[in-house]
This record gives sequence, structure tokens and C-alpha cells, in this order.
Amino acid sequence: MQGSPSSPSQPDPLAPHDPEKVAFREAVRASAPAMPGIFAWGVVAGMAMMQSGLTLWQALGMTFIVFAGSAQLAALPLMAANAPAVLVFLTGLVVNLRFVIFAASLGPHFAHLPWRQRLFYGYLNNDLMMGFFPQRFPAYTVAHTSGKVGYFAGVCYPNWLTWQAGSVAGILLASQVPASWGVGFAGTLALLAVMIPLVVNAAALGGVIVAGAVGVAAYGLPYKLGMLLALLAGMATASAIDMLRERKAQA
Repeated sequence: MQGSPSSPSQPDPLAPHDPEKVAFREAVRASAPAMPGIFAWGVVAGMAMMQSGLTLWQALGMTFIVFAGSAQLAALPLMAANAPAVLVFLTGLVVNLRFVIFAASLGPHFAHLPWRQRLFYGYLNNDLMMGFFPQRFPAYTVAHTSGKVGYFAGVCYPNWLTWQAGSVAGILLASQVPASWGVGFAGTLALLAVMIPLVVNAAALGGVIVAGAVGVAAYGLPYKLGMLLALLAGMATASAIDMLRERKAQA
């Protein structure tokens, strides 16, 4: 009958909202305050690539293919010093080992997706995602898939676009910005502004404190190896605190 509520031409005003779109908007709002810091850090990485002797196309290729700021900044001094390729590779690998932990934590939530999509998500994954996603979708929600794809996109797509915009700006403006401006220090402050809100529990706090202390103590090591030691020490500390907390909870 014309005008019937069941008519396909009449939208149901009581129909539920698309959970993926709702989660996407929620994630964009949650991660938006971190975007200025991400942009500033991208600018620093872009300038560092050019100042390390890379050509324009090499720098652009590195930012779009590697998409790992900390690994890029760790590898660049080694590349500039003509360090062995194996050392450059291992440095980038160790600096990014945290993403193995991220994948182990987040992967089960996306196990229902095709492997190609999960591979693409692995490229997009970032520190912000690990900071926000477990708070929104704790481990006990692993069997529930609603909203997770939208939330991932809402964090990772803006992060990728913001980082690349900052990195490309840094690449193009590297020769125009004098060192006296202290852009590197500004980028460090921006990174701290991104990191601090992600320290949400004792494990994260312990990891940050130990990594910072080791990084300062090992600053003088060659080839930026102090960064690697700080990363490993921070990861080990955070994991140990998590294990102790779980044992106490089970006791």
C-alpha cells in the first residue's frame, strides 16, 4: 500500500546509526588534539631527511613507504655516516619492535578481516592507535566487531594525512628554515605533548621513566645506540609491570 511504513522509498527514522560511522567520528574527535604535534614531528622528520643528504625523491619515497618517524630519525644518522646497511636495517627493526607488541594486542580484534586489509592496517598502525583503541575496545570485546573498523580509520587516516603533510612540508622547506629556529626542539616538545596523554597506567609510566633514564645515560653511544637501549629497557619494564599486575589480580 502506498505510504506504508514498509515501503523501501521511506527511510525509517528509528533505524540505528551506522556503528562504523559513529565510531569513526568518535575516533576523529578523540585523536584531534594530537594532530598539531603529529604535524610538527612530521616537519622535523622531513627536514632531517633533507639535511642528511637524501635527494628530494629519496626523501619523499622514505616518508611514504617507510612511514615510521622514530625509525627514520634513528636510521638517518647512520646513513649519513655510511654505516653498514645491515646496521641501518637492524636499527630500524629494533626501534619499531614496539609494533610487534601493538599487532599482538590489536590483531585479534581484526582477525575477521581479509588478510590484505589487515596488511594495509599494519602499514597504517601507529602509536596513537595503541593509545586510544584499547581504552575504547578492551581485550574482553575481542569477539565483538562492531565499530572497530570505523574507529581504526578515524584514528589512523587523519594521523597518516597529518604526518605526510608535515613531512612533505619539512622536505620542501628544509633549505628555507634556519637551524637557529630550533625546529628540532619544537618537534621534541610536540612529541611529548602527544605522548603524555597516552601514559594511562603504571606499566606505561614505568616504561617511560626507565626509557628516559636509559636514553639520557646512554646518549653518548655511537650510531644512536642509546635510543635502542632505551627502547628495549622501556619495553621490558612495561612488560614486567604488566605481568606483576596480572599475577596480583589472579592471586
